[in-house]
Amino acid sequence: MDISILNSEPNPIPLHAYAAGLAVLLGALQIILPKGTTLHRTLGYGWVGLMLIVSISSFWIHSLKLFGLFSPIHILSVITIWTIYSGVKAARRGKINQHKIMMILLYVLALLVTGAFTLLPGRTMNAVFFG
Repeated sequence: MDISILNSEPNPIPLHAYAAGLAVLLGALQIILPKGTTLHRTLGYGWVGLMLIVSISSFWIHSLKLFGLFSPIHILSVITIWTIYSGVKAARRGKINQHKIMMILLYVLALLVTGAFTLLPGRTMNAVFFG
């Protein structure tokens, strides 16, 4: 693993990648730890913040250009921001099952599945992890 490859990329790629990595770890903790506690709520707001950093920073990353400067990843970022809003709103309204489903889907689809695509040959994270 060569983290210097990531650090040499132009902004906001390092911020985006570090926030995503932390969101993966924090999200795993959220899934494992007890729900409904002050710790869950505190970690949850941290996770939401990281997810917003990942989503918003993606609008300044243009390595895959399919529609002008943008790609389907940017559509996913808009959906992610909306789902974060809806998921937090559901929790505040006591719709805990809806909140749980939305947040787990975000974790799996917006972090794990899309994160796996960053490991494809030619991508920065592939170079970081596999040289």
